[in-house]
Amino acid sequence: MPTITTAIRFAEKKDAAALACVHEDAWRGAYAGLIPHDSLNAIVARRHSGWWQRAVHGGAGILVVDYCGETVGYATMGRNRTEALPVDGEIYELYLKRSYQGVGFGRRLFSACQKLLRDRDMASHAVWALEDNSLATGFYERLGGVAVAAGEECFKETKLRKIAYAWPKQ
Repeated sequence: MPTITTAIRFAEKKDAAALACVHEDAWRGAYAGLIPHDSLNAIVARRHSGWWQRAVHGGAGILVVDYCGETVGYATMGRNRTEALPVDGEIYELYLKRSYQGVGFGRRLFSACQKLLRDRDMASHAVWALEDNSLATGFYERLGGVAVAAGEECFKETKLRKIAYAWPKQ
């Protein structure tokens, strides 16, 4: 009988190509039709494996989800970048390949991010999501996130509204 394994761990340089693949799949799935095509292509192209190697080498907080030996998701996190938000930490990104969404990996990855942030004295934290990305906003709301701020993200001439969800210290 085969063993099915799932692990959440820190990213390593050897994960760079897999991270680029997850990023492209997740971004094309989440943002096609929201972010203008040229902008989306440029964002995906910028996050090639070399970019991910530099991020890992530079000490970025990157967790990956491995399922049966395949990297199927990732999250990046660190200190809060928005002074107006009353939180210490921030989950910058949390993405899964489309075929692995909705089966619990996102929830497990989010919990691992929360634990890591708490361990690094950032118990209160936030995450931003595009308002029109109902999968993301619904996900964060189901996890107890409270909308605390709004802003705009610009992609060439297109302005999209974004929402900050926060989790206070517990």
